[in-house]
Amino acid sequence: MTDFARHGADVPVRTPAFDVDRVRNDFPLLRTTVHGHPLVYLDNAATTQKPQAVIDAVRRYYEEENANVHRGVHYLSERATTLYEAARDGARQFLKAARREEIVFVRGATEGINLVAQSFGRQRVQPGDEVLISGMEHHSNIVPWQILCREKGASLRIVPINDRGELEVDRYESLLTERVRIVALTHVSNALGTVNPVKELVAAAHQQGIPVLLDGAQAVPHFPVDVTDLDCDFYVFSGHKLFGPTGIGILYGKATHLESMPPYQGGGDMIKSVTFEKTVFNDIPYKFEAGTPNIAGVVGLGEALRYVDGLDFAAVQEHEQDVLRYATEKLASVEGLRIIGTAERKAGVASFVMEAIHPHDIGTVLDADGVAIRTGHHCAQPIMERYAVPATARASFAFYNTRGEVDRLVSSLQRVREVFG
Repeated sequence: MTDFARHGADVPVRTPAFDVDRVRNDFPLLRTTVHGHPLVYLDNAATTQKPQAVIDAVRRYYEEENANVHRGVHYLSERATTLYEAARDGARQFLKAARREEIVFVRGATEGINLVAQSFGRQRVQPGDEVLISGMEHHSNIVPWQILCREKGASLRIVPINDRGELEVDRYESLLTERVRIVALTHVSNALGTVNPVKELVAAAHQQGIPVLLDGAQAVPHFPVDVTDLDCDFYVFSGHKLFGPTGIGILYGKATHLESMPPYQGGGDMIKSVTFEKTVFNDIPYKFEAGTPNIAGVVGLGEALRYVDGLDFAAVQEHEQDVLRYATEKLASVEGLRIIGTAERKAGVASFVMEAIHPHDIGTVLDADGVAIRTGHHCAQPIMERYAVPATARASFAFYNTRGEVDRLVSSLQRVREVFG
């Protein structure tokens, strides 16, 4: 696979046909009906559906393997610990990390970013310093840095985006001054679908000695991610956006950073010894996994990673890009509809507004037709301000979506136009 394809653009070579009907059979909820209509689920950027294998893995854990991890010598505890650590190995392989110790289980991308901001960031950022983010970030990659900057007397600097929803790379490079202590960027925008050239952005920051965190929540469902190749310092994603359970996610961090960082939380399992006078912290990654973890979530995430690894990702990308291109063309034919976010490289998202119709009204009519989309600011209010809109309607796609579902979406949008004139 070429580097161009890996960044989420059109796959430049033909790949075997993707059997979307077979894959859809793996996802039981896709067979449901809503208001008497077969469900068309186009809210994958918010959360993805779960294959039967993941559902079965979580159920089986509670029915056959439930015990706490790392703390028992009995069979069930050893079995649960084996499953838990196998999921860590799976995540390391999935992200192509150098060491399993670089994989930390967190509640999701949000907690991963907060952990880095409050542990690594507190050590690094001082009064007068700067943290650099982009104008297309999710609130989860804005608010933690605002909190840190306010606490430390530092400044949050913003890389602007152009009208197409693309990062202004020249401006980014000019903002990489000696005052910047950390860069935090999204890999793929949840509100625009823009795929950022993160390998080049990381390299530019590293030339100035600046570490980089990448928010990969919207990237990992759509194309392979190799953190070693990207050379990022931190990478985060949420399991529920990768066909896994809610409440679980991954923080990847270079071992040298993790080893130097203080714990984010204190409690059980993140220690080697405790007295009233002194605590000796555990080794990485356990130093950052205080308390009883979401074991069932980890087991489910491990199964989700196995499921995704079993797919032909080149064929997945070609299928997804075909559906996204088709949706873009069909949406453009709807009277009064304007697409928000027209970057050259996009993945999985088509956001739009309709003249004189509020996005919430669009979503309500579509729901009556069994079509599920997201409406609102998508936890990206600065993007709405950038485009001078209160909200957008967002159709977001996964590999189990089809052209036929796009036709259902567009037909329902035509009915929106009829209802609201």
